[in-house]
Amino acid sequence: MGTDEPLRNDGAADASATLPPGGLLDLLSVSAVVLDNSGRIVFWSPQADEVFGYTAEEALGQYAAQLLVHEEHRGLVAKLFTEVMGTGASWAGAFPVRHKDGSTRVVEFRNMRLLDDLGDVYALGIAADQSTLQQVETGLALSERLVYQSPIGLALLDTDLRYLLVNPALERINGVPAADHIGRRPRDILPFLDVDRIESALRQVLSTGTPITDDYVVGRTLASPGTDRAWSVSYYRLEGPTGRVIGVANSVIDVSERHRSETQAERARRHLTLIATASGRIGTSLDVVQTANELAEVAVPELADMAAVDVLDSVLAFRRPTESEEGAKVFRALAVASAYPSEATVAMDQVGDVAEYGAERLVTRCVRTGQPVLVTHAGPEDLQRIARDPEAARTLARAGVHSYVAVPLIAHNEILGAFDLLRARNQRPFDEDDVLLAKELAARAAVAIDNARRHESIRNSAVTLQRSLLPKVPPRLAGLDVASHYQPAEASSEVGGDWYDIIPLDGDRTALVIGDVMGNGIDAAAAMGRLRAATSAFADLDLAPDEVLRHLDKIARSLEHYIATCAYVIYTPHERTCCISNAGHLPPVLAREGRRPELLDVPTGAPLGVGGIPFSTMSFELNPGDRLLLYTDGLVETRHHPIDERLDALLLLLDEPRRPLGETCEWLLSSLRHSDDHDDVALLVAEARPLDPPGTGTGR
Repeated sequence: MGTDEPLRNDGAADASATLPPGGLLDLLSVSAVVLDNSGRIVFWSPQADEVFGYTAEEALGQYAAQLLVHEEHRGLVAKLFTEVMGTGASWAGAFPVRHKDGSTRVVEFRNMRLLDDLGDVYALGIAADQSTLQQVETGLALSERLVYQSPIGLALLDTDLRYLLVNPALERINGVPAADHIGRRPRDILPFLDVDRIESALRQVLSTGTPITDDYVVGRTLASPGTDRAWSVSYYRLEGPTGRVIGVANSVIDVSERHRSETQAERARRHLTLIATASGRIGTSLDVVQTANELAEVAVPELADMAAVDVLDSVLAFRRPTESEEGAKVFRALAVASAYPSEATVAMDQVGDVAEYGAERLVTRCVRTGQPVLVTHAGPEDLQRIARDPEAARTLARAGVHSYVAVPLIAHNEILGAFDLLRARNQRPFDEDDVLLAKELAARAAVAIDNARRHESIRNSAVTLQRSLLPKVPPRLAGLDVASHYQPAEASSEVGGDWYDIIPLDGDRTALVIGDVMGNGIDAAAAMGRLRAATSAFADLDLAPDEVLRHLDKIARSLEHYIATCAYVIYTPHERTCCISNAGHLPPVLAREGRRPELLDVPTGAPLGVGGIPFSTMSFELNPGDRLLLYTDGLVETRHHPIDERLDALLLLLDEPRRPLGETCEWLLSSLRHSDDHDDVALLVAEARPLDPPGTGTGR
């Protein structure tokens, strides 16, 4: 190789550029001294100054034995010098030398013969202070023991991220022999871990020199490919004494137990949080479907990717299962929720669907036994027993469903249905802890569902009773068109005692009645029925409105703890007048044709049942085209608005372009009522019209 051709490393670049000098020789302060064949010093390296204390100017030309060797050792030195120069054999050992400061120091020597191109012979002595050398040797031995006997996994990688050294602890952690690491990169050794993240961290440390400590890595290695473990990993850059970057070292500590404990503690905390959240979100209404939805929605995504609530159809109908249902079970789907859009939800029973499942189905087994069903790893056969049919099972498989739980909904020792949970995107299978959490959620929801279904049953009975007590469509009235509407409360626990009546009277007159028994439930509806029947009887006696209310007051006082408000109106079409008496009821609205609606200034009077307070009657005109609106407080009263503000809103709605009477009722209800209103409402709107020609009147 010519002297002008640079050294190459891997055929790549100038070795002086790619291979910076190491620092070990500098650390040892290795010196070089050359003697001619007479023993005179002819070469003296700068490091020799530190070892022997003499400068080159002081040492060159001097006889080494006289300068550096004590007199008692000169004979031995002469003998060794002659052997090296005569035989060419090298000599190594430690020898005491005389330092310039007068002290004696032990120096490690490596002596050998040199021959130049002229045939002259020289002696080369390479020397290092023995104490310095021993310190380095001790440090290296200690470092080696620390590395190879450490229980912590240790590795050294070069600047290309190839393993240079791996200790036995890391060999055991990775499940790969140390020799098989050398020259390979982490991605070749750790196929189950996120090696992109690991190698990115290593490059960052190499580039910046800033260590990364206690970085959590969770996953699997070849040592335990079937079990997740956790490690605390630290990365730090290694540099030589001169600052040359040697590579990057990493330490690995197995913290699986700590990680498992922290994970379990965090999981327990999340479970408690979920239970607390469920306590506030489940059972906010007495609606069966809404309660089921609240249960399904609180379970995703924290507990499951998909959730469903299926209730036995016989439970909703308050009937005993038929003989055919003893083996199979008929379910009604009340709720389905998903943490993300998935075709799996299409494979589940949709809300409102009724399906019969045989005894082999897992949801059937759940409600028959009253015990949870846990399928940790759901295979094709399991999915066949979970889904409603084979096609749905295939859909669940495509969606990645791999784990399933069903827990029974039990309230007051009665099994209501099942709470179903599926996991697909969440790769962790359900376990017993998940089952316990699902049971806790189901238990809370089951009581709310049971209360809601009982409430709906009682409410339906009360509504049926109340509707049966309200009047049927009246015959054609003389000079009057009437529309009416009754709407039970959407959110109340029970229906109220609102009622209305339209009573044809002698002389083409019509009695219009609106009333509200304070209270709710079947008892209030029954009290309302008694007052309505009495009102109709007193109307037949041709009594004035205030007299009718006086008699009703007596009856109301006999109804235990019930009082009622009532407005009683008699319309006489031939005179185009109305007579009205009010017992604590809200004022009617009079909307004259072409004029703005107004609240009638009617003496309020005391509610029925108070007793001892007289009622009065007032009159007003009601001409053809004029409208009179009677209503109960459920139309305008709310918990959040002043009553005057709501009455103004009612007048504004009636001031809009007129609608037919029936549409007017619906318009008022849709505009003023809200889904959370806790009172029912009765409406009665009448419009005066010209009398029919003689001979076509209606009469009684």
